[in-house]
Amino acid sequence: MTLTVHLFARARELAGSDAVAAELPADATVADLRRLLASRFPALAVLLERSAVAVNHDFAENDRVIAAGDEVAVIPPVSGG
Repeated sequence: MTLTVHLFARARELAGSDAVAAELPADATVADLRRLLASRFPALAVLLERSAVAVNHDFAENDRVIAAGDEVAVIPPVSGG
């Protein structure tokens, strides 16, 4: 399946785009997505470890299976006051 992964804040800057296509097998998990993105965008690897991943507007754990058509976003941690 091909997913569009939306990237925000520093993740967008490091990848050079606000969205990327990710080709994953049908039974892929959030952890699989993290590994794929880290391999395609090495500058994102450390940030991905600390970032939240949302699937259909809900924060998802690494074992969450992603289905075709799901809306997926990588949300890096934010700081400030």
